[in-house]
Amino acid sequence: MTTKENILQRLQDTEDYLSGEQLSEELGVSRAAVWKAIQSLRDAGYQIDSATNRGYRLLALPDLLTEAEIRAGLHTKTLGSKIVCLAETDSTNEEAKRQALRGAPDGSVFTAEQQTGGKGRLGRRWEQPEGTGVWFSVLLRPGLIPSEVGNITLLAGIAVCRAIRSLTGCEAKIKWPNDVVIGSRKVCGILTEMAAEVDRIEYMVLGIGINANIPVFPESLAEKATSLQIETGRTVSRAKLLQAVLWELEGLLTPENYSCLTPAVLHEYQMLCVSIGRRVGFYQGKIQKTGTAVGVSSTGELLVNTDDGRQTAVNAGEVVVQGIYGQTLPQ
Repeated sequence: MTTKENILQRLQDTEDYLSGEQLSEELGVSRAAVWKAIQSLRDAGYQIDSATNRGYRLLALPDLLTEAEIRAGLHTKTLGSKIVCLAETDSTNEEAKRQALRGAPDGSVFTAEQQTGGKGRLGRRWEQPEGTGVWFSVLLRPGLIPSEVGNITLLAGIAVCRAIRSLTGCEAKIKWPNDVVIGSRKVCGILTEMAAEVDRIEYMVLGIGINANIPVFPESLAEKATSLQIETGRTVSRAKLLQAVLWELEGLLTPENYSCLTPAVLHEYQMLCVSIGRRVGFYQGKIQKTGTAVGVSSTGELLVNTDDGRQTAVNAGEVVVQGIYGQTLPQ
């Protein structure tokens, strides 16, 4: 970490004042370098008090996703090996793919305060207010073949639910396969893309967008979407939320979970999956079917007991879930 990042970390870890001399000795830098780093942090929006004979104390954090803010408190080994924070981009997934072609390493993270061309599943346009959410993409180079990474999106859903629950207490759940909801409304979308040949994955991009501090949605979305601020009545630290997701995600992204969820992880996913036990609708080829979702397989398919008396494993496509996003199905 840089001197500025180290100082920010120390200030965040300490409630009392830290003297410039103490920081200088601990980090092996000059007092002038400490002062310069403090000024740089202040310029970035950090409120830092200084007192004669006492030193520096962090009073308040800016609600910005900066590399320094993300690294301060990030304890992952691989995810976040490289962090790129952009004020604006077309989409963090597209930026990750561009950087992948330039050799960006495994675990690189790309964030943006605003996306002008954000997209969701099935190519849908996805718009979001500037600076209100956690929109980011993780570049992965798992060294596997395409058939061995089918559960990446499901693992990301678990990671997001864990992070939201630990930071806010909200009972986040998963709408199979790639949405996270609170109650019946969407708080997060997940989009996984890859560049691969039959026998090799060149790279994967895992895109995650969390509605963090959006105070209100337009009437057209209010029934379908929510945010952590709406649910809790307070703003959340976007940097801490991102750190928590990356921490949980790194622990879940293991070879044994990529293609076949371990029993413990599968159990957790099924407990979190709001689709299970509800009536669902989906297309099988061009035929529309309805039934009741009864579980998720270890390889990630949604198991549905259809109304014609059969069990079907749904592995792709759009699935409508009774009561989620205000959607209804025939009984």
